[in-house]
Amino acid sequence: MSRRSSFRFGSLIAVYAALLLCSVGLLSARGKQSQPRPKSAPAQFDFRAAKTIGSKSAPILLEVFSDFQCPMCRVFFMTTTQQVIKDYVTTNKVYIIHHDFPLDMHAHSKEAARWANAAAEIGKFQEVETALYTTQDKWEATGNIGDVLSTVLSPAELKRVQTLMAKPEVQAAIDQDVELGKQRNINETPSIFVTHNGQMNQIPTRGASYGILKQYFDYLLRN
Repeated sequence: MSRRSSFRFGSLIAVYAALLLCSVGLLSARGKQSQPRPKSAPAQFDFRAAKTIGSKSAPILLEVFSDFQCPMCRVFFMTTTQQVIKDYVTTNKVYIIHHDFPLDMHAHSKEAARWANAAAEIGKFQEVETALYTTQDKWEATGNIGDVLSTVLSPAELKRVQTLMAKPEVQAAIDQDVELGKQRNINETPSIFVTHNGQMNQIPTRGASYGILKQYFDYLLRN
């Protein structure tokens, strides 16, 4: 083979190699582009935020650790909490957080808490909370919580809540509330905490009538 032929042959090989490398690069790039992007993990539902009422920017925070089967919790909810909502929550002065603290002495309180937290996930916590307290004497005697909640939940909602109750996240939300209560040395319900300007104070359970809280709230709002 002449030198000229050898040169041409070598040039053709070099061109072919370059084209081959280019093709491989394009295929590799296309392969990378065709790969689906990893999906971000779905955000976990915030149970605590769903068990609140009022504006988070309100100057006063009222936290209530409660047991749905506790008679005193029922009285506090119906005579004090409802009035606080009417006079202070609706005017953006108080922000209320419900914390679950079911006591072992009550046979159905843990199940009631699961119902309430599962209902929170579909935006029905307040309706279920009210129903649990107002019909406490009915379901605590029979344990048929679903029956009394059928008055505030549609059949589809009731079925969905029953399904959600089995989620480990529901029990975890209750456990987190209980753990927070233990950190604050709670041993009874309702246990009430008021925070204003970064300072938290526990209110004596037996002295937490609406009249007392009203005086306290008004004092805090003036200072």
